[in-house]
Amino acid sequence: MKSQWECFLQNLGVWEGSFTNFSPQGTLLNDTPSCLSLDGLNNNQTVRLTLSRSGRDDVKREFSSVGGSLLFFENGSFSEGLIQLGPFSEFGGELAFVHENRRLRLVQLFDKNGQLNGLTLIREHLAGTQTAERPPLQIDDLWGEWLGEAVTIYRDLRSPDIYSTTLKIQLDDTGRLIQSTSFGERTITSSATVKGSIVLFDQDPQKQIQVLLLPDGASATSPLKVQLRQPLFLEAGWLIQPNLRQRMIRSYNDKGEWVSLTLVSEERV
Repeated sequence: MKSQWECFLQNLGVWEGSFTNFSPQGTLLNDTPSCLSLDGLNNNQTVRLTLSRSGRDDVKREFSSVGGSLLFFENGSFSEGLIQLGPFSEFGGELAFVHENRRLRLVQLFDKNGQLNGLTLIREHLAGTQTAERPPLQIDDLWGEWLGEAVTIYRDLRSPDIYSTTLKIQLDDTGRLIQSTSFGERTITSSATVKGSIVLFDQDPQKQIQVLLLPDGASATSPLKVQLRQPLFLEAGWLIQPNLRQRMIRSYNDKGEWVSLTLVSEERV
């Protein structure tokens, strides 16, 4: 097993791309070119992060360790966000995939009332490499059965759990989307309405979950409203190739505490 620091070092380099902001309904608001450099210093004992947007240095940070609100997978994919959902406070998280010379990152933000407030999609590639962006995700891209493997890592850094997954997505006779998800021995079936680029799991009006279909094969899954004393999760998806998809899930318990992070790699059969 790599250490968390070694996993972090998978992200070293100069990443060119853009920050694209969307409304909670998926309307594109603005798009800003970006350049993020992660430089290893002192024989990679320290990492310096410099983020430039529109040619200006927005953010500078230095790391000599990682942890707290941040967890990494062995391929460099990671998530950072609040570790505790609290009353009358803003909430959110970032889910970030690394694949070959590309990164796709998604930030989901909620306001002080718990309402979904906006999303930022960050698409990046290593400077000097070719990049072929995926088309915007369509619901037709997801039909069928997907078999995969999930890795769940934990905040307390206990041993990861690794297990098989199955995801089936189809339409019923009334035009509703039916989704069946199996994690190990557990299966959950749910249904949703599809309207353009929005998939809304609306069976329980008090716990509606929205999936937004976004550019570059991305998807954003989140509750429309985060609620205290209810478990919740934030999820991002990335269709890397027509039959290869990854999903990342940041899970919170009913006390509002962040407990785990799961990366699913799945192929359509």
